[in-house]
Amino acid sequence: MKEHLGESLEDYLEAILVLSNQLAQVRSVDVASYLGFSKPSVSHAVKIMNEQGLIQLDKNKCLYLSEHGEEVAKRTYRRHVFFSEMLQQIGVPKEIAQEDACRIEHVISEETFEAIQKYYEEHEAR
Repeated sequence: MKEHLGESLEDYLEAILVLSNQLAQVRSVDVASYLGFSKPSVSHAVKIMNEQGLIQLDKNKCLYLSEHGEEVAKRTYRRHVFFSEMLQQIGVPKEIAQEDACRIEHVISEETFEAIQKYYEEHEAR
């Protein structure tokens, strides 16, 4: 069973994961720009994620995912990629598929996600 951190925190963690693969250092301003959120909103989320042990900050205020934060981020990102690709394969325009995948990834249980993924992979192979 998946813990519920909330859509917003999962989005922040996912953004940090994606940005950490693109940038040498990830700062709050990078996350704000990537997500289109205000700097104060990101600062507030960073404080919460740090308190919950999901991220760590170094002396230069660079953001790093903790082991637990990385688990959550990878799980969320995996769902996002799967649903985005699946929706595009069935004819949903890319931008809409991305938006819908972002919503779906947060509300679906791990059990249901795994069942859909398994079903889709088995039927795609035919």
